[in-house]
Amino acid sequence: MKKVLALCAVLLVGLILGVGCSQDKEPAEAALKAAEAALSAAKAEAMKYVPDQVKGVEDALKTAKEAFEKKEYTQALNAAKDLPAKAKELADAAAAKKAELTKSWEEMAAGLPKMVEAIKSRVDILSKSKKLPKGMDKPKLEAAKAGLGEITQGWTDAENAFKGGNITDALTKGNAVKAKATEIMTTLGMQPPAAAKAS
Repeated sequence: MKKVLALCAVLLVGLILGVGCSQDKEPAEAALKAAEAALSAAKAEAMKYVPDQVKGVEDALKTAKEAFEKKEYTQALNAAKDLPAKAKELADAAAAKKAELTKSWEEMAAGLPKMVEAIKSRVDILSKSKKLPKGMDKPKLEAAKAGLGEITQGWTDAENAFKGGNITDALTKGNAVKAKATEIMTTLGMQPPAAAKAS
């Protein structure tokens, strides 16, 4: 009889624990869905601007899902419940980085076209000149003309990237144009803007 009672007690404890775990099943499922939705909403922008921070949240979600699949519902719930807040932090970080890059782009867009115009004007003047100034010869002028075509196209590409929503790519292209424009200005005996030389 004692053995039967002991067995019943063990079964009862197991049943209580099982009920406790299964009670967490629905909240865990809801928490996982909320976490997935929050990450899904934040991921596209985050991948553009803070890709290094995305993996941590993805890994945490994966851990929570694995616990749920193993029927470790309490563990899954604990792992998933903070993820919507982490996804929001991800979205906030992406928004901050986007604002920072947009500011850099606006500064570049305010100055770089003026550099390109100044080079174009100088190339036009030298092309019409009967005698080139000291330190300037025909090959240098031809190289500057070819470079002018490159930077004009490069700036168009940078603007298109920005209009397409790819600010990082736009800045990369813009910086390449700035470097080339500074080089051409130096070749033409022009003084590059201080900001262009510093960056």
